[in-house]
Amino acid sequence: MNRLASSRSPYLLQHASHPVEWWPWGDEAFAEAKRRDVPVLLSVGYASCHWCHVMARESFEDAGVAAYLNERFVAVKVDREERPDVDAVYMTAVQAATGQGGWPMTVFMTAEGEPFWFGTYLPPRPAHGLPSFRQVLEGVHAAWSERRGEVDGVAARIAADLAGAEREYDAPRPPGAEELAAAVRELAEQFDAERGGFGGAPKFPPAMTLEFLLRHHATTGSAEALHMVERTCDAMARGGIYDQLGGGFARYAVDAEWVTPHFEKMLYDNALLARVYTHLWRATGAAWARRIALETADFMVRELRTPQGGFASALDADSELPGGGHEEGAFYTWTRAQLAEALGEGDAVRAAAAFGLTGDAPVLRLPHPAAAPPDDLRGRLLAARALRPRPERDDKVVTAWNGLAVAALAEAGACFDRPDLVHAATEAAVLLAELHMDGAGRLVRTSRDGGAGTSRGVLEDYGDAAEGFLALHGVTGDPVWLARAGALLETVLTRFRGPDGALFDTPDDGERLISRPQDPSDGATPSGWTAAAGALLSYAALTGSDRHRAAAETALGIVTPLAGRAPRFIGWGLAVAEAALDGPRQVAVVGPPGDPATALLHLAALRATAPGAVVALGGQGEQENAAPLLDGRTARDGRATAYVCRGFVCELPTSDPAALAGQLGRDT
Repeated sequence: MNRLASSRSPYLLQHASHPVEWWPWGDEAFAEAKRRDVPVLLSVGYASCHWCHVMARESFEDAGVAAYLNERFVAVKVDREERPDVDAVYMTAVQAATGQGGWPMTVFMTAEGEPFWFGTYLPPRPAHGLPSFRQVLEGVHAAWSERRGEVDGVAARIAADLAGAEREYDAPRPPGAEELAAAVRELAEQFDAERGGFGGAPKFPPAMTLEFLLRHHATTGSAEALHMVERTCDAMARGGIYDQLGGGFARYAVDAEWVTPHFEKMLYDNALLARVYTHLWRATGAAWARRIALETADFMVRELRTPQGGFASALDADSELPGGGHEEGAFYTWTRAQLAEALGEGDAVRAAAAFGLTGDAPVLRLPHPAAAPPDDLRGRLLAARALRPRPERDDKVVTAWNGLAVAALAEAGACFDRPDLVHAATEAAVLLAELHMDGAGRLVRTSRDGGAGTSRGVLEDYGDAAEGFLALHGVTGDPVWLARAGALLETVLTRFRGPDGALFDTPDDGERLISRPQDPSDGATPSGWTAAAGALLSYAALTGSDRHRAAAETALGIVTPLAGRAPRFIGWGLAVAEAALDGPRQVAVVGPPGDPATALLHLAALRATAPGAVVALGGQGEQENAAPLLDGRTARDGRATAYVCRGFVCELPTSDPAALAGQLGRDT
């Protein structure tokens, strides 16, 4: 066993028995490299990464490669999901140097952390235009030994470029209606009208872009915006990227038709998409959108929930084959022979037709629009699949992704009358509040098996956890979640925000890397910058805080120049900007707890499509720490009453759910 054996990270533990003498990221590893005067090999990946597994099997488990590496380098292994700050700094350099990035990430650097050689996956033998990993090791060692001055010069220049990349932020105004309309036009240009989604292969679920388009439709009535959402959501739901038997979405499709997925299932994708399908149902009432939202929520609870009540990060793409070995997608794919074995010859023919099974793509999908899987076939195939070896689960609990799950499950549970989903959201939020968060409003990034990790939270952890707490507050009316969101956002304002209002991914008292990461663009999840802006905006609407509103609007200034140029990469920022432009609308529902009339008004508020609408629920009496939005609001004539305000204008109080829905409609 090497130095990774005591780690909490499932990814690092996967490498703990390698002959490579891995070090975890830390001062000790760099001190060792300095003592020995050797370069550092930084290898970054994550537990469910297919090509990370491949490179591990091919190279890191090879005794000869490990011996060469151990003698001439200090090898450092990083879980990108535990240390997104380290990953972000060096991925920026990889992308600048090679024009692309990905995992596993392979970087060689000095003992000062200054990088000088970059790559991703490297094969055991030269192939596809790539040198072998052993060749790269030999080349880097030769350069270090024979051309040291050149290596040090390159490393110093790259480090200086990275350190000088801090964003100059003049805090322009937030996007207005013109910029948001321009974003929709640009998205329409990139829209794949035939197959849904944007661009070509590979295709990733564009959850944040879809959320923006739904909000834009809600405020403007844009049929084009809604069409892009419906077409994309339908294509994904019927494609192989969606698990037609067990629910839940894979990370992406390798083709433009959504047929063949990269089979890993990530918590964040499923949380974001469950929320999108819930919101699509709110906008259209489509039964198929409701089905996908609930199946995805049920998948998260069934397969990702941990014994402590949190949600695991991912399911692996690979799984065991019956005869030994591993293969990507083995758990999910079907041959005609496997169908016949599970169903019999007659029903196998019916299943192949219903699920669009072909020899070229052994993935189940639904070839016909508005189709649902035949329940009898689905149940029998699901039972047969349950006998297969299951993919490994990365069971670490990531703060940010659990915040996304809390928001999605709370809203789906409320909209679809599923109190069990609200309960699951609440338990996950309690875990974040009690294990990941301290009394000073500071977060750790991860936990595992009920033990908190040592990595400090980054901006996305604060933004997404606050988003989840605020969504849960709107659904349950429990003021504790508003208070906890406020504590997190206070940390954002005091530790992550520069004097000009720009936001950083790491706190001002965090570990000093060669640069302080600061990226407002969305990746697979909302950027920390835009996630924080959204939570600040909602908190301001609930509390009347001008300070939080101003901070949100200043942060949204980054979205304005990107709206018409790169809307696909700032989708959550655009969604938040729609909410800011709409008010957002403030809804206070006051009535006796347990009263059906109170529940109906509350449900009407939660089902409203107004972008970023915030909801506060209160009883007849004073509620300790209740949202200031409830101040002075009473149940009129003893009847449950709703109050709606937008900007500085309030509607007449109402006890009629239909009237409330009308007040929360477009342009009221």
